[in-house]
Amino acid sequence: MSDIFAAQGGTLDGKIAIVTGAGGGVGRGISLALAKEGASVAVVDINGDAAQETVAAIEAAGASGLALTADIRDSAAVEVAVAAAVERYGTVDILVNNAQAARAGVPLAEVTDEDLALAFGTGPLASFFFMRACYPYLKDGYGRVINLRSASELTGMAGYSAYVAAKGAIGALTRSAAREWGKDGITVNCLAPFVLTPAADAHFKAHPDDYQGVTAALSIPRSGDAESDVGRTAVFLAGPDASYVTGTTMSVDGGGAFYA
Repeated sequence: MSDIFAAQGGTLDGKIAIVTGAGGGVGRGISLALAKEGASVAVVDINGDAAQETVAAIEAAGASGLALTADIRDSAAVEVAVAAAVERYGTVDILVNNAQAARAGVPLAEVTDEDLALAFGTGPLASFFFMRACYPYLKDGYGRVINLRSASELTGMAGYSAYVAAKGAIGALTRSAAREWGKDGITVNCLAPFVLTPAADAHFKAHPDDYQGVTAALSIPRSGDAESDVGRTAVFLAGPDASYVTGTTMSVDGGGAFYA
């Protein structure tokens, strides 16, 4: 493991993280924030080129990254990805389940079986697969799990029923795992961000009134930044200061929603 190096002086020095859907957007922001605190990061994405771009940014920040291409709907592919990360780094300390795909703008009555399979396969099922595969390593060392959910579970979102349902399942999975894994020293929490992903950014550029309407409803009327807002909150949840925080959701959305 002589090729492993990390940024020095961070709160996560020597820690090993897996981040899914990290080829861009929130996943890339979280990966960079973890790396800048000293973590080595295995970047998982279905787009291999995008994963390599994130690794290049991690290495430019002075940390170690590993690009892993996987269809995370396949439990066998998840096992292979986790095994590759462990082969490179020796263990897994931090798991961030960020990946989520869904077909947008589909009325509920027109949602297909394929739409449901996509949303649930890339969201709660993939999160479950990674949690199960990483558990032996998390319980033997420094265990942190961070799952991504959405304020849309509380507010509803027309045309996104499969996505909203999938995110709701992730919240339930998180609470259950937190109850079960606390005795093993593993914390399991959620982040619920509002960030302009590339797809959302394209939509809002085409419909600027929509963006004004969304941000006007926030206490802090702007979109979040994937690295400096969401990523830094992930650093807190992954770090030593959050060792007594589990089973909860942290909204990083400018006050758009409040979780009980």
